[in-house]
Amino acid sequence: MLKIFLKQVVLWVLLLGGMSVGHAQTTTAALQTPEQFLGYRLGEQFTYHGRLVDYVRYLAGQNPNKMQLQTYGHTYEKRPLLLATISSPANMQRLEEIRTNNLKSTGLMSGQPTGGKQPAIVWLSYNIHGNESVSSEAVLQVLYDLLDPNNAQTQKWLENTVVMIDPCVNPDGRERYTQWYNRARNQVPNASPYAWEHNEPWPGGRPNHYYFDLNRDWAWQTQIESKQRAVVYNQWMPQLHADFHEQAVDNPYYFAPSAKPYHDAITPWQREFQGIIGDYNRKYFDKNNWLYFTRESFDLFYPSYGDTWPTYQGAIAMTYEQGGSGRAGVVIQKSDGDSLTLSQRIAHHHAASLATVEAISDKTDQVVKEFRKFYTDAQAKPFGQYRSYVFKVKGEEGRIKELTEYLDRQQIRYGYAKAGGSSKGFNYQSGKTESVKYESGDLVISAYQPKSTLLNVLLEPSARLEDSVTYDITAWSLPYAYGLRGAAFTGRISMNEAKPAATVTNAAAPAAYAYIARWNGVQDLKFLASLLKSKVRVRYSEVPFEQNKEKYAPGTLIITRTGNESLGAKFDQIVTRAADSLGIQLASTTTGFVTSGSDFGSRSVRYVKAPRVALLTGEGVSPYGFGEIWHYFEQQIGYPVTVLGGDYFGNVPLNEFDVLILPTGSYGRILDEKNLTKVKDWVRAGGKLIALESAVTFLADKPDFAVKKKTADTTTSKKAPSADDLKKYANRERESISEEVQGSVFRINLDNTHPLAFGYGTTYPALIRTNTLPQFMKDAWNVGVVKGEAPATGFVGSKAKADLQNGMVLGVQDLGRGQVVYLVDNPLFRAFWQGGKLLFGNAVFLVGQ
Repeated sequence: MLKIFLKQVVLWVLLLGGMSVGHAQTTTAALQTPEQFLGYRLGEQFTYHGRLVDYVRYLAGQNPNKMQLQTYGHTYEKRPLLLATISSPANMQRLEEIRTNNLKSTGLMSGQPTGGKQPAIVWLSYNIHGNESVSSEAVLQVLYDLLDPNNAQTQKWLENTVVMIDPCVNPDGRERYTQWYNRARNQVPNASPYAWEHNEPWPGGRPNHYYFDLNRDWAWQTQIESKQRAVVYNQWMPQLHADFHEQAVDNPYYFAPSAKPYHDAITPWQREFQGIIGDYNRKYFDKNNWLYFTRESFDLFYPSYGDTWPTYQGAIAMTYEQGGSGRAGVVIQKSDGDSLTLSQRIAHHHAASLATVEAISDKTDQVVKEFRKFYTDAQAKPFGQYRSYVFKVKGEEGRIKELTEYLDRQQIRYGYAKAGGSSKGFNYQSGKTESVKYESGDLVISAYQPKSTLLNVLLEPSARLEDSVTYDITAWSLPYAYGLRGAAFTGRISMNEAKPAATVTNAAAPAAYAYIARWNGVQDLKFLASLLKSKVRVRYSEVPFEQNKEKYAPGTLIITRTGNESLGAKFDQIVTRAADSLGIQLASTTTGFVTSGSDFGSRSVRYVKAPRVALLTGEGVSPYGFGEIWHYFEQQIGYPVTVLGGDYFGNVPLNEFDVLILPTGSYGRILDEKNLTKVKDWVRAGGKLIALESAVTFLADKPDFAVKKKTADTTTSKKAPSADDLKKYANRERESISEEVQGSVFRINLDNTHPLAFGYGTTYPALIRTNTLPQFMKDAWNVGVVKGEAPATGFVGSKAKADLQNGMVLGVQDLGRGQVVYLVDNPLFRAFWQGGKLLFGNAVFLVGQ
């Protein structure tokens, strides 16, 4: 097997020379090849991230007239995020002019473009999934070829292009994989798929530090890597973006054209260029007799991928997929008996990279022309049905602040309604097209702006799905995600230009009996977390009340001077400064008496004990599910959480904690009979168990837990199949999704008198991704439910609809002196479902107090 591997290394080196017409067989003494710099041939081993950075910096130092290198940010683990900009010396001398000309032509920067030929801007992203690490090996050769003065072909391409290369989008994930693999591999690489080196341990190298999939985060930008990258991307707005990935070992190489469904927003030119990119790639792959496929699996619909987010901003974008991923290592035997080497995988990504640059170089003039047309059309005749989106501001200040901060990051412009009125529009709350009122000062987002396509895709109530077989969720509309009240209108709504958010300054009130803070958004949750960390005693009202002619909903925070005497004069400073920093307007009162509702000394006003929170993780737990919760505490609300490993969970004294969270996962090993009994005893003694998604399924039907699976209807299964029931083999994939729910938004009914639903109305837009719900619980609180056939946005299979009727989505069970909270829907999904974050906070901080 080693002989085969070495032969393939030599073969790749020979192929590499054959892929570049005019490439000299000897290199210049001034510029070291990757092999010369690293001390080994690419493909012999995986390169540590630090060495990758060293080589990229070396190339920049050797080629100041053709390459600029910037560190655009750092990861959570403080590794640098690099961006290399490469072009001809002539283009590099006017690089800033090229950048600003491009932005001026889109309307994103004021002014007219200056004269001179405008090269196309190409952005290539490598290694966004850490264990799909071959692409960062390939990029070293790509960088060298673009900079090699003896390579006449690449130097010609650079006359027409500015090539921007992110050599490793996910350094933390890559280093997790590379460190493990280089320790686990045999000295002589073992091709057996059963070898240790081909079986990556939990959690794997795919996600980033917080176990997020960065390729699902392009639009949402919840992770530090995505936020920093988006800033630079928006400063350039490339005409083409290519994202390099890996897939299963046995799969051949994948390149454009993409699979259906295509979103309606994708223009005819963007669709046409998908085919052009495919033509250029086929030239390289056919020449070398490499297998490949197109138009399958990887579609252009969900907006937060590396191919869709750029597409909705006018770029031509595509995903490249090489077989291999974390399993493949340096060499692995495929199921057909052949071997797949790292050298082969590098060669394929290298070829696709060159084909991409060549295609854009050959079509530069048309690419630039069509990109400008995209933005001209966006401002004059926007895509989509709706021309204005209007959202309530009064009473929703926290949610609106979160939304406008997001819009600012996306360069989406907004304003405020000049006057009140009403018009026929789609009401996001009711799900109906009807007459909707709006008020002066409501937030208005007009579609007549440069990024109108992106905003319409992100805000449209329901995207048309031309093919139900798709790769990801099918509903994501931001008004649902943020829990906003508002509507989409087909006409223009008159608005003023965006005004800066008013700075909230709360005056200290030393004579105040208490401070009062409303409870309706994640900012309020952050405020509570900040106070609890500062040892401030906080209460909340379980019932609505009125004081000083102001009405307050259940969940309202009441921070009394009583109980906080030990803080002295610092009490007022701590409370007001925390509120100011979060933009929260406090009310102060000189009395604990209310005109309606319960006085502040009532048993209906509960004390919030600062909970000691534990989060379970380890083998069996979903890394993504765990990461979403870990990130929530550490990066979103700033509240301490103790992570417990499943391998030693049996030895943990649970009485040290008040809350235990079970992310989605498989708990058969961690919560065996002994450990599950231990957890139940802890709950009965006053603990709070929060279970999410498949953790709820694990608890279902077990003794002492109220949650029960629905009883299967066997009527259909007993009936003998008829001729109409016979299935066609070719339709197997399409028929299988009739039982699936592909990330759809359901309007579930809420009992908002329960603390789990405080801060919400009577309905909640839940992003459902399961095809069945538990039955209604007996002798427990069914806080969020589907009654009958719930209205949904997104794809729901015909068979799944029946299973999703009359089921529990959010529930709370009293068990002894403690509680079990069931969250069948994950309110923290990918950290972008803003409207669910307060709900999860209710589960942690308010339920059971």
